[in-house]
Amino acid sequence: MSKRLTLKTLATVGAFAVGAMTVLGSTAVQAQQKLKWAHVYETSEPFHTESVWAAEEIKKRSNGKFDIQVFPASTLGKETDINQGLTLGTVDMIISGPSFAARTYPRFGIAYYPFIFRDGDHLIAYSKSHVFQEMVSEFRTRTGIQVTAYTYYGARHTTAQKAFTNCAGMKGIKIRVPDVPAYRATPEACGANPTPIAFAEVYLALQNGTVEAQENPLTTIEAKKFFEVQKAIMLTGHIVDGLTTQIAPHVWNKLSEAEKKIFTDVTQEAAVRASAKVKAREAELVDEFKKKGLQVVQVDRKSFQDAVLKNKPLTGMGFTQSDFDKIQAAK
Repeated sequence: MSKRLTLKTLATVGAFAVGAMTVLGSTAVQAQQKLKWAHVYETSEPFHTESVWAAEEIKKRSNGKFDIQVFPASTLGKETDINQGLTLGTVDMIISGPSFAARTYPRFGIAYYPFIFRDGDHLIAYSKSHVFQEMVSEFRTRTGIQVTAYTYYGARHTTAQKAFTNCAGMKGIKIRVPDVPAYRATPEACGANPTPIAFAEVYLALQNGTVEAQENPLTTIEAKKFFEVQKAIMLTGHIVDGLTTQIAPHVWNKLSEAEKKIFTDVTQEAAVRASAKVKAREAELVDEFKKKGLQVVQVDRKSFQDAVLKNKPLTGMGFTQSDFDKIQAAK
């Protein structure tokens, strides 16, 4: 009898041990869940440094469950590639302009309609508005991708080999822009020749004369060293730009509600931190570029606005007056 009890006890203990090992093994696997976070920006830029901070913070708040590696500077592909990677499963998270998401969900593209935002604060107000949250929900329904945060990227200005002061001065210039209609709108409205070139290839294209000009925020002009191969910066401010943090459906759909909150809270905190750094640096760069010998030109911005309204009207680009009005009202 005692021998039978002993054997039964050992069997029970053994089963418990196997179960415990299974649970522990499962926990270990969870603790080692690795995610890839991709973007096209330099390691010196706040979009990278704050993404690295967020990756560490998510790991901390999830008790080590998520081990996120950030891949900067197009190391996992161009911006088109990493956006596609969210649905293909080759990347798990990205920080990217919503203009690329607008290829799947065109309504997002209105944020790139020239002169739609007054400044960076207006863009951030839009990111917290009901109309933007409605877009996020519709985008997730269509693609499964979750947008968790919006970061101020900067006001886009134009650099060139030759200075100009108004829209007419842009006529005929071969200018690099992202391959998105809203980015092409201002140069096309002014008679320039917009030429799409991958972001990672812009410096070389300017250096060898493939294009004469480009447009980006002052902070990007600094980070990508475009000032080395351009002579003038025109403060056109034609687009106030932003970046969205996006999480792939194969990741988002498996997160618990508590984990979704962690990812959302942390990426939003990172966006606030990065936005503040961009604003502060923008304020310093005009004088710094002048010291480097660049000509910095205050342009007639109304001439650009008038040309866009005439030649690239809002509805003609597929956007609605209703969305425009709601964005204008965001505070």
